[in-house]
Amino acid sequence: MINPTLHDAVRASYSNAVTIVGNEVNDLIVVDADGNAITIDQSVVTAKLATLQTEYAEKQQAQTIAKASAIAKLTALGLSAEEISAIGAQA
Repeated sequence: MINPTLHDAVRASYSNAVTIVGNEVNDLIVVDADGNAITIDQSVVTAKLATLQTEYAEKQQAQTIAKASAIAKLTALGLSAEEISAIGAQA
């Protein structure tokens, strides 16, 4: 899972966007499959980016909580920190 970018927000807001050039919302050039420029609404893209970043942060937090819960359950079952680490988790 990768932190969402401005380009992700454009693609999520404009499904016909094929090419996106630029890294600032006010400088973006967005083109469809036929080479036609797509006029974007900066406020829509900015709002979508905020939503995507919030969703990303929530998923990361949920993953952290789930991992901690799994480690606690393994520890409660009697596994040592070394055994838990051996399966890829950090106790």
